[in-house]
Amino acid sequence: MIQLMLYSLIITTSIIFLNMIHPLALGLTLLIQTIFVCLLTGLMTKSFWYSYILFLIFLGGMLVLFIYVTSLASNEMFNLSMKLTLFSSLILIFMLILSFIMDKTSSSLFLMNDDMQSIINMNSYFMENSLSLNKLYNFPTNFITILLMNYLLITLIVIVKITKLFKGPIRMMS
Repeated sequence: MIQLMLYSLIITTSIIFLNMIHPLALGLTLLIQTIFVCLLTGLMTKSFWYSYILFLIFLGGMLVLFIYVTSLASNEMFNLSMKLTLFSSLILIFMLILSFIMDKTSSSLFLMNDDMQSIINMNSYFMENSLSLNKLYNFPTNFITILLMNYLLITLIVIVKITKLFKGPIRMMS
């Protein structure tokens, strides 16, 4: 049920994203859609660790994008379109009604009692825990992980050395 609602919210924010024209509104819509996708992946994997890392990566990218956009397009006016607000609310209501209808039909198709559902959930939980992230740091793959850490450290040092101290910002403050 929650997954269907998240799917409908993701589709709604995608449609809203296509109709936005202001760069900051695009960034806000992308951030909201990232939150919905992270919630959905957290619900799918029974562990929110992956979705938490995904959200932090997207948030770092959005921070860089926000700084870039505010330095280039800082004087544009931000206004909210009433037509877009009405259109997105109608789409959201339609998607939520559709998800409620789909949830009722899917629950009637699978006639399982609570014991069978709990056994299926426990089996999927154990199968997921067997494919844990601990294998990333064990013997065969720990060399790749250490190599990636060293690569990121060297890249950070090179970028700091390449950037000039007096030619940093895109727009000069006057």
